[in-house]
Amino acid sequence: MQIKRLKLKNFRNIKALDLELAENVNIFYGDNAQGKTNILESMFLCATGRSQRTRVDKDMIYFGENEAHISVFSESSGFNNKIDIHLNGSEKKRIFINSVPAARLGELFGTVNVVYFSPEDLMLIKEGPSYRRRYMDIELCQISRIYYSDLQRYYRALKERNNLLKKLAVNKKNADMLDIWDEQLCGYAARLMNSRREYIDGINERAKPILNDLTGKKEMLKIVYKSNVDENIKKRLKEARDKDILYGNTSVGIHKDDILFYINGVNAREFASQGQQRSIIICLKLSEVELLSEKLGKMPVLLLDDVLSELDRSRQSYILNNIQKLQTMITCTGLEDIGDISNTGNIYKVKKGEVSK
Repeated sequence: MQIKRLKLKNFRNIKALDLELAENVNIFYGDNAQGKTNILESMFLCATGRSQRTRVDKDMIYFGENEAHISVFSESSGFNNKIDIHLNGSEKKRIFINSVPAARLGELFGTVNVVYFSPEDLMLIKEGPSYRRRYMDIELCQISRIYYSDLQRYYRALKERNNLLKKLAVNKKNADMLDIWDEQLCGYAARLMNSRREYIDGINERAKPILNDLTGKKEMLKIVYKSNVDENIKKRLKEARDKDILYGNTSVGIHKDDILFYINGVNAREFASQGQQRSIIICLKLSEVELLSEKLGKMPVLLLDDVLSELDRSRQSYILNNIQKLQTMITCTGLEDIGDISNTGNIYKVKKGEVSK
C-alpha cells in the first residue's frame, strides 16, 4: 500500500499543499512547530477518520478560515483510491471515498492503513486504561469493519443501559428492561473481547523476538490483554445491578478493559525505565506492521513522527533497518537524525507551513 499524493487546503498551519510522494521514504525536516506533524496528522485522519491530537475538528482548520480540505490518493494491489475529508467547525466532518459520500465512518477503514509512531506513544504505558483501549480499537477497526460496527453498537447499548440505571435510582418500575440491554451488551462484548484477545496475543507473539534482537536477549517482553469480564458477563452484570443502579453507571464490561506490559516479569508501567519503555513501544509498533501486513495481505504506511531523535543510535538503526520494505513518512528536526536513509526517497523542508522539495 502506498500514499501517492497528498493535497491540503487550510489544514492547521498549512494554507495549501500538493505533494507527490515517493514509494519508499519521504522525509519532512525543519524546526519545531513548523507543520511537520500536521502532514502526518492529515494522513492518519484519512486512514481512521480521527485525529490523534484532538477530538475537535475546528482545531484542525487554518486560523481565520471556515473550512479545511484533505485529499489522499492511494494505491493498493493495483487499485487506486481517493479519500476526501471536508472539515467545517460548525458541522460534522464529511468523508468521500472515490467521490462517493461515506454514510458511516466504518466505510473508511481499510482504504488506507497506517501505523503511527510518535514520542507521545509512551503514554500507552504511562496513561490509564482508556488510552490503551483507544489504541486497540483504532488498530482493530483498520483490520475489521465488523469490529467497528460491533463497537458502535456496544457503546450505544451501554449508553441506553446507563440512562436506564439513572432512572431506576429514582423509580425501579422498569427494572426488567435491564435484561434487554444486558442481552445486547453480552452479544457485542463477547465478539469484541475475542477480537481484542486475538489481536494482543498476535502482537505479543511478534514483539517478543523483536525485543530480544533489540536488547541482545537481555530483556523479555510480555503483553497481556486484561479483560474486565469473561464468559460469565451476563452473570456478572446481574450481580452488579444494585451497585450500578446506585451509581447510575455500568461497572462491568469491555469498556473497562486494559493492556498490561511486562518487561523481565515486572509491570512496565511501574518499574520500567524510560529507555525500556521506549523499547517496548518500538516492539509494539513494528509488531503492528507485521500483524497488519499478515491480516490484510498488504503493507501499511508507516508514519514516524520525530521519534528517531529520541532514541539512541542502536535503536535508530534497528528501526531504519526494519522499514525498508514499506512506505515510510518521517519527520525530524535535522537530517543527521536519520543517518544513511536520507540518501533515499524524497526530502522536504518544512518552514512556517510551507513545504519545499
